[in-house]
Amino acid sequence: MQIHLLLRDHPRALALRPTVLHEAPSGVLMFEQYSNSSIMGDRAITKLLPLAEFEDTSWHILNNRPVFGCLGMINVMEECFIAIVTDCVPVGRIRAGEEVYKILSVSFYSLSSSKYDELDTTTRDYSETSDDWTDQATIQHPCAQLEKLFSVGNFYFTPDFDLTKTVQARTSDASSSVHAFDDHFLWNKFLISGLLDFRAKLERKKQMDLDRGGFLVFAIRGYVGVESVTLENEKYELSVISKLSCKRAGTRFNSRGIDDNGHVANFVETETVLYSDRVCYAFMQTRGSVPVFWEQQGIVNQKLQIARGPSATQPAVKRHFTELIQRYHSICNINLLSARENTGESLLGSTYISAVHQLHMPESELRMVNFDLHAECRGGNYENIVYLLDEVRDYLDLHGYFLMDSVDNRIVNRQNGCFRTNCLDCLDRTNLVQNKISVMALQNYLSGHHISEWDMEMLMEKHSHLWAENGDGLSRIYAGTGALKSAFTRTGKVTFMNMLNDATRSANRFFINNFQDKAKQEVIDQLLGKLVDQQQIIIHDPISESVSKLMIKRSKEYSTSRKVSIFCGTYNLNGKHFKGESLDPWLLQHSRWGNEEPDIYAVGFQEIVELSPQQVMATDPEKRKVWEEQIERTLNSNPNGKSKYVLLRSNQLVGAALVIFVKSNIVESIRNVETSVKKTGIMGIAGNKGAVAIRMDYGDTSICILAAHFASGHSNYEDRNADFHTINQGLRFLRGRTIESHDNIFWLSDLNYRVSLANEEARAYAAQGNIDALLQADQLQNEMRLSHVFRGYQEGPITFLPTYKYDNGKDIYDTSEKQRVPGWTDRILYKGKNLELVQYARAELYTSDHRPVLALFEADIVTLDYDAKARLQKELYQKSLDSIPVETIPLSSPPKLPARRRTLTSPSKPNVTIPARPSIDTLIEVSPVKTSVRKNLPKPSTEFSNWWDNGDPLPQANTHYVGKSNPFHGLSSTVTKNIPLSTLPSSSPSSLRNVDSSLSQWIPIQPAATTKTLSSASLLRNIHSSSTNEDSFSSSPSRQQTTNNNAAAVISPIEVDEKYEHKQHESSNSDNNVSSAFGFWNNKQTDTS
Repeated sequence: MQIHLLLRDHPRALALRPTVLHEAPSGVLMFEQYSNSSIMGDRAITKLLPLAEFEDTSWHILNNRPVFGCLGMINVMEECFIAIVTDCVPVGRIRAGEEVYKILSVSFYSLSSSKYDELDTTTRDYSETSDDWTDQATIQHPCAQLEKLFSVGNFYFTPDFDLTKTVQARTSDASSSVHAFDDHFLWNKFLISGLLDFRAKLERKKQMDLDRGGFLVFAIRGYVGVESVTLENEKYELSVISKLSCKRAGTRFNSRGIDDNGHVANFVETETVLYSDRVCYAFMQTRGSVPVFWEQQGIVNQKLQIARGPSATQPAVKRHFTELIQRYHSICNINLLSARENTGESLLGSTYISAVHQLHMPESELRMVNFDLHAECRGGNYENIVYLLDEVRDYLDLHGYFLMDSVDNRIVNRQNGCFRTNCLDCLDRTNLVQNKISVMALQNYLSGHHISEWDMEMLMEKHSHLWAENGDGLSRIYAGTGALKSAFTRTGKVTFMNMLNDATRSANRFFINNFQDKAKQEVIDQLLGKLVDQQQIIIHDPISESVSKLMIKRSKEYSTSRKVSIFCGTYNLNGKHFKGESLDPWLLQHSRWGNEEPDIYAVGFQEIVELSPQQVMATDPEKRKVWEEQIERTLNSNPNGKSKYVLLRSNQLVGAALVIFVKSNIVESIRNVETSVKKTGIMGIAGNKGAVAIRMDYGDTSICILAAHFASGHSNYEDRNADFHTINQGLRFLRGRTIESHDNIFWLSDLNYRVSLANEEARAYAAQGNIDALLQADQLQNEMRLSHVFRGYQEGPITFLPTYKYDNGKDIYDTSEKQRVPGWTDRILYKGKNLELVQYARAELYTSDHRPVLALFEADIVTLDYDAKARLQKELYQKSLDSIPVETIPLSSPPKLPARRRTLTSPSKPNVTIPARPSIDTLIEVSPVKTSVRKNLPKPSTEFSNWWDNGDPLPQANTHYVGKSNPFHGLSSTVTKNIPLSTLPSSSPSSLRNVDSSLSQWIPIQPAATTKTLSSASLLRNIHSSSTNEDSFSSSPSRQQTTNNNAAAVISPIEVDEKYEHKQHESSNSDNNVSSAFGFWNNKQTDTS
């Protein structure tokens, strides 16, 4: 439905009103900024007003063209913006009553400022390869990048049905709520959630009004294509609908693999639909990134790395396939990765196969098919895909397809399984194979039909075209260019020009993925509400605000807290290899004091490789893996140990490395594990200095751990201060998370702060064990006291000797030529409200010229029960709602109304005599009421009871009886010269809906001999046409005079000409069109006045 976007300047507000009011009187949806000065931009006021209550005199149209609904609201730069679909184009019909539209442009309007109203963004280049992702205009709309994202042509919506579900799902769930969306595919869920909450609190009738108005738009992202085709002289619509999941959305190198919730990157649900007025066929497939933790880093050499060990990966893999089986019943994995040895794809493929086998799921639920498409179809021999099709044919027969009788909506067959296809990017090879599987399924369905060869050829041609367009559309979203091999999908041929075109697209992908995708990723995260501290717009509700305050006070009712132990260690290896030295004195020192085994081990290394000029620009992970193996062996071979430890995550920046092990039984409680690095060496280019960080959510408590290496040099403490600020401000995780946005933070680092004493003096204090004298000259503690660095951080009491610098393998401080001053370069600092330091010490290991340092912490980990939270919130809201006092009208007799005047006089007009009202028949007559029946009628209703509440059956109308004559013809009379205005009903929409009751109160008009007779039927035919006329009766001068003088107004004489009445009779097909008569009378009154 088309809608007008209206603006009120003072106070500023926006409103959506249907362009055609009489077709669907749904009301007006109004938006205002919440004026509480203490809350900036995250509150709004929304009202659904009836048309009769909307005063449009202070409003004007903001957009010169109708708009198509609201996508929701978002807070950007402390302002609340409303997203409006300003242009769209119809794509086609999926089924009867299921029209899909493609969004072409979206505009964001501020609820608090007018400075962006006239800013034209329609002329910007919104192609995928434009540079506008990072454009910095002189005056740029805060939501310019969001507008671009919505306007590139891959968002779709429909006002008619739930596009987030498949044909089978929405047919099976036809009785469910209209807003029971599949949130995997609702891309504007974050924007529209506040409005959905607002809708849920409305009464049922207003909910229907809101839905009827088409105010809210629900968008998917992907591809929708529709083609018409004729089979056996019957018209069909062939559709391909692809829905991209928003759970792990992003661009190619920024979104890979799986996350801890079991969601994978580039997960797409694709459905092929063939529909006619007689039958509806549908077949669905899925694609998604390889469901293990993996990544690709670097610009030129994008080396593929497995980010987690098998044990830490399995919980996420299990979540992924458990959810798929719940949704689709049975899964057949088609793995198209290369099996060539010593390649990244073979490593990824073997990890994937191993992870699936370790699930130990029955083959009836989960199957695995491996097909190296590159090897099997080498040289463009894609016809070899038939070998894969032969292998999966039995699975296709088991899965079946969806089939429904379109006449009576009877489901004939259901699809009971689906194929899950993947390659490396899930684009080119995947689309090629999915097209072939879709063809095979469609041919299976049509095999029992007598389709001519010509019709089948045309069907397959259009099917291939749709799938080629589908591949290009999905590839542009994820990789920035059209799909490779799409020409073969489209034509079934491989030519030299096709190969040249694929090479060009590969080059474009390289540029886009490395230089534009980071900015795109930030915009996608902003749209989905995944940026740090991003909050959805809340529709202001005084009850909800009071409930929110109560929820904070009663947080213990829906949360639990437990103590966990965290071991932190740091060790500068000075580039030395592992020499077989036992790590027990460092990693298991806590067991000497009877402490329990730590739940988390975080171990940081510096100079894990020698920092030579050849090493500072690249990372060699081999030495890190050696130390990972030694740590795992030490932890799991502890004779007093009861727990098994698994590698959660590790990462490395040249010499700095961070490794995290956790108990195997807590892996499922840890989510959102991410890693990031920040270089500070040689103007921020080299990685010899810098930091590597890993963050995680343990329950609902966030933890950030860093291993850093600051600038060296005895007196270069200012450079070290600068390194801290560079890392603290510049290190970013996904979705804009910073170091400071975490609950608990640990630095396990070689901070390189020294002791500002002469060498001889420092060595003397160290020999004496005079630690306090050394600490008074410690650069780090002095800088922290001055709040130059690590503001808000703590360090445990130092009770051990300086850890730097020793002769290798000895307990003697540096005797080399440089004779470095002893100092505590290796430190562990922490920050968090619920952290308690248990131990802070050093260990005696001799591999390096440093001594490792360790710290043991106890932390409170909070876990929320979201179901209990929702129940408590609902309970508190209902109690608050019930406690609101309801004003009641005192029970007393109503005031007496003045008797109706039966005649009206005018000083300048002759008196009008009004005859008695004649009896009027009904078109559908109630069964004749006999005297005996009257005695059994219920008593009239009173203020205390209703007649229909006594359990008696309601009287039934006799629908088979029809009056012999039109009752309105019995009212034919000549229009008099004087008509009392007060006897006419109001022209507002609400009164027009009750026009039948108003008709019963009209007073017949006395005929006048000088005028043409106007029948009541002719009068009624004129009412409807002017119900929305600006010169309506409610705003006429005569009505205003009536109101001011508190007396009944009199209409001037109306001459009814025969031609006009005849014209009105011809233009109307109904005898009960009420609003036309009002418009006719009012226009005549205007002309005569």
